[in-house]
Amino acid sequence: MEAGSLPLELWRMILAYLPLPDLGRCSLVCRAWYELILSLDRTRWRQLYLGYTECRHPNWPNQPDVEPESWREAFKQHYLASKMWTKNAAILETSVCFSLFRRRRTRRTLSVGPGHEFHSLGSALAMSSLFDRILLFPGLHEEQGEIILKVPVEIVGHGKLGEVALLASIDQQCSTTRLCNLVFMPAWFSPFMFKTTSGHVQFDNCNFENGHIQVHGPGTCQVKFCTFKNTHVFLHNVPLCVLENCEFVGSENNSVTVEGHPSSENNWAYTHLLGLIRSSPSVLPTEDSDSLMSLDLESRDQAWSPRTCGIVIEGSQSPTSPATGSPKAGSQEAEVGSDGERVARTPDSSDGGLSPSGEDEDEDQLTYRLSYQVQGPRPVLGGSFLGPPLPGASIQLPSCLVLNSLHQELQKDREAMALASSVQGCLIRKCLFRDGKGGVFVCSYGRAKMEGNIFRNLTYAVRCIHNSKIIMLRNHIHHCRASGIFLRLEGGGLIAGNNIYDNAEAGVDIRKKSNPLILCNQIHHGLRSGIVVLGNGKGIIRNNQIFSNKEAGIYILYHGNPVVSRNHIFKGSAAGIAVNENGRGLITENVIRENQWGGVDIRRGGVPILRSNLICFGYSDGVVVGDEGKGLLEGNTIYANKGCGVWMMSSSLPHITSNHVSYNGVYGVAVFSQKDGSGESPGGHVAQENFGEDGDATLWETELEKDDDLLRRPIATALVESNTVNHNGASGLYVQSSELLHVITNVIHANGDRGITVAQSSQLTRVANNSISCNHQSGVKVEAQCKVEFRGNGIYDNRGHGIITKGDSTVIENDIIGNRGSGLQLLPTSDTKVIKNRIHSFRAYGIAVQGRAKALLQENTVFQGKTNKTIFQQISNNQECIMQNNKFLVFKKKSDTWCLANPPARPHLENSLRGPSAAHSGQKVTAMATRITAHVEGGYHSKRSIFCTIL
Repeated sequence: MEAGSLPLELWRMILAYLPLPDLGRCSLVCRAWYELILSLDRTRWRQLYLGYTECRHPNWPNQPDVEPESWREAFKQHYLASKMWTKNAAILETSVCFSLFRRRRTRRTLSVGPGHEFHSLGSALAMSSLFDRILLFPGLHEEQGEIILKVPVEIVGHGKLGEVALLASIDQQCSTTRLCNLVFMPAWFSPFMFKTTSGHVQFDNCNFENGHIQVHGPGTCQVKFCTFKNTHVFLHNVPLCVLENCEFVGSENNSVTVEGHPSSENNWAYTHLLGLIRSSPSVLPTEDSDSLMSLDLESRDQAWSPRTCGIVIEGSQSPTSPATGSPKAGSQEAEVGSDGERVARTPDSSDGGLSPSGEDEDEDQLTYRLSYQVQGPRPVLGGSFLGPPLPGASIQLPSCLVLNSLHQELQKDREAMALASSVQGCLIRKCLFRDGKGGVFVCSYGRAKMEGNIFRNLTYAVRCIHNSKIIMLRNHIHHCRASGIFLRLEGGGLIAGNNIYDNAEAGVDIRKKSNPLILCNQIHHGLRSGIVVLGNGKGIIRNNQIFSNKEAGIYILYHGNPVVSRNHIFKGSAAGIAVNENGRGLITENVIRENQWGGVDIRRGGVPILRSNLICFGYSDGVVVGDEGKGLLEGNTIYANKGCGVWMMSSSLPHITSNHVSYNGVYGVAVFSQKDGSGESPGGHVAQENFGEDGDATLWETELEKDDDLLRRPIATALVESNTVNHNGASGLYVQSSELLHVITNVIHANGDRGITVAQSSQLTRVANNSISCNHQSGVKVEAQCKVEFRGNGIYDNRGHGIITKGDSTVIENDIIGNRGSGLQLLPTSDTKVIKNRIHSFRAYGIAVQGRAKALLQENTVFQGKTNKTIFQQISNNQECIMQNNKFLVFKKKSDTWCLANPPARPHLENSLRGPSAAHSGQKVTAMATRITAHVEGGYHSKRSIFCTIL
C-alpha cells in the first residue's frame, strides 16, 4: 500500500464483505492487493469455506477440530475437485451433430419437488441436456423404477445435508455425472443405489444408507465428504478411484471391496484424476514433518534408561564385586566348599591383569609369579555394553541400531519410495472406518492405497488376498476384534508409518506366501502378538517399534520365513520374538529389550538365523532354544537379562557362535536335555496362539515349503563356538545334558560362579581351545558320571581350582595356570587321563588326588606355587593313580626363567576359527604375555611316591 492509504485492518474489514468472485478480481490488481487478500485466510476465506454447503470441514471426519494450514488453499482444492467431472465438456459438446452451426448454450437448472417444475427426478432427466443441473428440493424423492443416466448431468440437493433424501437405483451409462448434498437410500426393488461400468461419477457431501455402490472398470469415481452407513462400495477392475474425507459406519460386511487388477483401458477421467491427486497435499513424510515416528514412546531415541539394571546374585553387589561377608583384602585363607571344592578368598581381580599375590607374604614363602594379561574381547556394540548395567544410567546405542525415520528409510530404499509414490486402483485417503465388521477388502489382484485413515472398532481393518497389493501409509488402526491388517494367498505391498495398537489379535497377520514390506510402524498394546508370520508367509519387517503386546512381539510359525531387521521390540508381556512350529526367518540387527519372557524363544522345530541383535534387560532369559528348537545364533550381544543369557536344549542341535553374553543374572549359557513336552516357557508361562482367520484354529501343514535355505548348514552336534561369556551371575556355561555337546574357542571370563559346570553329561562333552579365566570359583567343575574331554584350553586365574572333577574326564594339552586352588583336583569317583598339560597354582597343589580317584598322569609339566606347598598330593596306597614322564619344577634360584613356548600360551584361538565365525576372530583373545620368572628345580620323576601324602 502507498503512504496515506487506509490502515490494513480497515482494508481487511472492508474486503470481508466481498463475495468470492470479487475477491478473485481484487487479488489481480497488484501484488500488494494479492498479499492483502491472502492475509484474510483465517477470517473471510474460513467464512467462505464453512458457508459452502457442498463440502465439510477440510479435516473431517478424523480431525474436525484441527484447522487446515490454509483455508484458502483448502477452498481452492475443493473447488477444483468439484469441477473435475466437467473436464470433458468441450469434447462432448463439439461431438454433437451440427455443433458447427449452433451457438454455445448455457447450462440449465431444473427444479424437482412439490410446487416446482418437475415432480420427479425421472421426469427431469427426460428433459435434461448435457451438463444441466438438476436441483432437488427438500423432501423424500422416491423412484419406482431404475433410473438410467444417458447424458452428463449434475444432481444436487437444495438446503442442508439431510433435508433431501433420494430412494432410487441409478445406472449410469453416460461419460460423467456428479451427485451432491443428497441422502441416498436403496429402492424397494434393488439394493444397488448407484452403479456404473464405464463412465466417471463424482459424489460430494452425500450420505449413503443400507445399500450398495458399484463401479466397474474402466469406470472411475471420486468421492469426498460422504458418509456411508452400512453401505458397501464395490470396485471391480477400476483403473483409478479416489475416496477422500469419508466416513464408513456400521458395515455388516466389508465397507470397501477392491477386486481385480486395474483395467488397462482408461476412460477420459483417468488422467485428470491422476493430476488432481498429485497436485493435492501428500501424506508422504518429509524430513521436517516425520511426526509419527517421533512420538515419545521410549524407543526412537538413541539412548534410553532401562527400568532396572542392577543384577544382584548370591548376595553380591555385582558379578565383579566381592561376596558379602568375605574376609578382608589381604586374607589368603582358603575355604573348602562342598565336594572338596577349594575356593580362595582373595582380593578381586576378575578383570584380569597380573596374577595377584598377597602383600603380607613371608620372605621364605616365595610365590611363583606368572606374568600374563587375561583380556576378554570387546563386544561388537562396545560403549554402554562393556561394563555392568547401572540403575538409571542411559544406554547409548550404536548408530547401526538407532531407528531411522520413514523419510530416511524411503530415501535409502528407492524401490520402497517408488511404491509409496505410486497410485493405482483405489486411493483411500483421510477416511474413518468405525463400528462395523470390515474396513477394506482387496482381492484377486486388486490394488489399493490407503493414506492417513483411521480404522477403529472393526472386526478387521484391511484384508489383502489372492495376489493383491496394498500400500498403507500413516494410518491409525486400533481396537479391532481380530487382526488389524491381514494378508494371505500371496498378498503384498508396503505397510509404512502406521500406528497399530489395542487390537484383539495380531496387529499384522501374514500367511500363505504373502510377502509385504513392513516399514517404520508402531505396533503396540495388542491383546495378542504384534506381527504373526505363518503358513509359508514371508515379508520384510524393518525399522518398526513393536512394544507392550500381550504375546510375542513377532511370532513366526508353520514355515513362516520373514526377514526381521533393525526393529525395536520391547516391554512385551511374553517373548520379544517367538519362532515355533517349523518357523524360520532371518533376524538381524534388532534391539530386543525389557520383555517378560525370553528375548527370543525358539521351540518345536523353529529354525531361525539370529545375527547381530542386541538382546538386553529382559525379565527372563535372553534367548531360549527349547525342545526341538534349532537355528543359528551368531554375533549377538546378550546383555543384562535377569535369567540366563542363552537357555537351550542340546537335543535341538543349536549353533551358538560369536555371541557376546555378559552381565546376565544366572548362567551365561545353560545347556539342558530334558524333554518337557509341555510347551512351557521359562517361568511356567504356556505359549499358545490362535491363528484362525477370525480367531479359529488353523493348521498349515498342507502348504509346507520344500525349498532349502542355503544359509543353514547342517549341524550334527549342539555347538557353542567362539562366544564371549563374561560377568554373568552364575556359571559362564552350565551343562546338564545327555547329548553330545562341543564347546569350542570361547572366552569364559569373570563369571559369578564357575567358568564351566558340567552337572550331567552321559555322552561326551568336548571342551576345546577355550579361554577360561578370572571366574569367582573354579574354572571348571565336572560332576560324577559325566564324560568330558578338555583339549587345548587356557584356564587362568580362577578363584577356585583350575579343574575339579568327579567324572570321566580326559585333560590333554591344556594350560592350567595361576588359579587360587589346585590346578587340577581329582575327587574319589573320578576317572581322569591327564596328558601333556602345563599346570600351576599360586597357593595350592599343582595336582591333588583325593580318595581312590583313578588317574593317568602322563608327560605333564607342573610348577610349584609356594615354597611351603608340594606340587603333587596323592594317597600313598592308591594303585589306580599312574604317573609317567611328568616334569615337576620347583623354586631354586632367582635367575632361572621359564617361558610358555613350544607351544605358546593356550588357547590358540586364531587357528581354530572357521566358517561364519572367522569374521569375528578379531574379537577373541589372541595373545598373552608368556614370560614367566621363577626359581626352578627341574627333573623327571618316575616314582609315584616321591611327593605323596595322605590328604
